[in-house]
Amino acid sequence: MNRTLSRFLFSVAIPLGVVTTAQANDVEAWRLFVGDQQAAKLTAINGVTGEQLAEFPLKGYATHLVPSESGQTVFAVQMDGNAVDVIKTGVSLGDHGEHRDIELEDPALLPVRMEGKRPVHAVPHGGEILQFFDLEGEARVVRENELLEGKTDYERVKTTAPHHGIVVPLGSYMLMSEPNMTVDTKPDELPPRLGLKVTDAQGQQVGDIAPCTGLHGEASSIGVVAFGCEEGVLVASGDGSKPPEVKMLQYGQDMPEGKVGTLLGGKAMQFFLGNYGEDKVVVIDPSAEEAFRLVQLPGRRVDFALDSKRVTTAYVFTEDGKLHTLDVLTGKLSRSQQITQPYSKDGHWRDPRPRLAVMGDEIAVTDPREQLVRILDAKTLQEARSFPVKGMPFNIVAIGGSGVRH
Repeated sequence: MNRTLSRFLFSVAIPLGVVTTAQANDVEAWRLFVGDQQAAKLTAINGVTGEQLAEFPLKGYATHLVPSESGQTVFAVQMDGNAVDVIKTGVSLGDHGEHRDIELEDPALLPVRMEGKRPVHAVPHGGEILQFFDLEGEARVVRENELLEGKTDYERVKTTAPHHGIVVPLGSYMLMSEPNMTVDTKPDELPPRLGLKVTDAQGQQVGDIAPCTGLHGEASSIGVVAFGCEEGVLVASGDGSKPPEVKMLQYGQDMPEGKVGTLLGGKAMQFFLGNYGEDKVVVIDPSAEEAFRLVQLPGRRVDFALDSKRVTTAYVFTEDGKLHTLDVLTGKLSRSQQITQPYSKDGHWRDPRPRLAVMGDEIAVTDPREQLVRILDAKTLQEARSFPVKGMPFNIVAIGGSGVRH
């Protein structure tokens, strides 16, 4: 199966009540999909009015929410529940050259639950999603169009052994994490990650395993796939017709102690944004001689997001309850605004803390302590409105956009 690397991430949210523009059939619609930090449920909300559109029961609480590239589905990954549920967002955007169509339906829980041992990382790629199951050491490849038809067929991509891993396609090749099988591990533990292995369309290894100690975090940006490592950031590039070029971007002696473990990839320009230590982020340009631009934050980082509309802009939320606008070209924070009361990073990593989702000209921020989703103006960071959400709103995805509704 020939695969091409063409990742486009929709910021996700939508209402069945929509914002109309100059023409009555030209609309902008957004929906928010909000996970609860404790309860096994997912709530769909009108991103404009705050109306609750649906509440979907899950097997366990959603540790990760991952939208497909088309925005037609959201994957609710339940790591402790050993299950992945798929929600049809009810939003469909179609490109017609001079304009884009938008179709809206009711959101729905699809009858396609995937069950397996400890699902964690899900990678959207074109019309497919690769869901990795740590305790099975495999990724299951599902096609979105088939899921929407209620079909549950999938392909398997096996790795060397169970581990906390990931599989990413690059053309006809697969990039997959490789566990270190020479290290003794306890019966209830998984082996550490050693590096990155490349396999061809027949599943045969191509070249040597590229060292990437503790491989964690993955993102794609215009033909380049990046992985966080203890030594630096490993990047793989190519058009997918021949084995990819893999190289390590070393952190260098000038970088303070820390490493990248979470990555976001630019869509309109080639760059990555990653975490680095507790109180920094790093802008990564894989083509530059000095690949890393370190950004010191005024406090410990809670969450961060890229703005797909304002392509040189990112947002970082810190534990003091403030949201900061980051210019990725200069590495400077241009604006800061108090959004919530402080949320300390001390305690368990799963403790309820705010999460971000960008929806066009606005930013949605969950505030679990106050049982709210706050909607901010993306330019000023001022709160425009807020919606109550029962329980403990946590992870959030925004799906939507503008188009012609026929």
